Amino acid sequence: MPDAKICGITSVEALDAAIEGGARFVGFVTYPKSPRYLPPQKLAALAQRARGRVETVLVTVSADDAHIAAAVAAAQPDWIQLHGGESPQRATEVRPFARRGLIKAIGVARAEDLHATRPYDGVVDMFLFDAQAPIAGLPGGNALAFDWGLLGGRVFGRPWFLAGGLTPANVREAMAVSGADLVDVSSGVETAPGLKDPLLIAQFLTAVEV
Repeated sequence: MPDAKICGITSVEALDAAIEGGARFVGFVTYPKSPRYLPPQKLAALAQRARGRVETVLVTVSADDAHIAAAVAAAQPDWIQLHGGESPQRATEVRPFARRGLIKAIGVARAEDLHATRPYDGVVDMFLFDAQAPIAGLPGGNALAFDWGLLGGRVFGRPWFLAGGLTPANVREAMAVSGADLVDVSSGVETAPGLKDPLLIAQFLTAVEV
């Protein structure tokens, strides 16, 4: 059964659309440079509304312990997503902050990039394959896709999400080509950076479940 994560939630309307549409996960971004960044008070309010209704993911980017501790205190997330250059050692250090476990994002441009999962196999609980960020660009939410066929037939040591450039129009093709049964969307359900459209969220989730 496929599952979806709606990432970069910034409003009650988007959160409710994700939950009502059947998303398994929602992501809250704590990276200050992101247009989807949630300050602590808003993070706490949205996370409280989500609690017990959907699995929550705290999205971090090369964050230090103080940042993670403050965000965890505000959100009490189920998962922590590492979306920066965190090493396996750093992932081990972050693990105690996560209730259910860690998700490690891996930037992909070519087949060789998929080998980067191996050092994390015994450290994290899930992977998220995203397009490599442009030079000087944000680490995620760039509406960029990579060659989904690189994932076809691959076996990894952990469950994994497909992310990067997914939309309601292409997610079924992406799942068929890559073999993904977990998908992650952010910019693909927005009308502007950080502004999620409840209708697009509903359409995306319907497409995933078809």
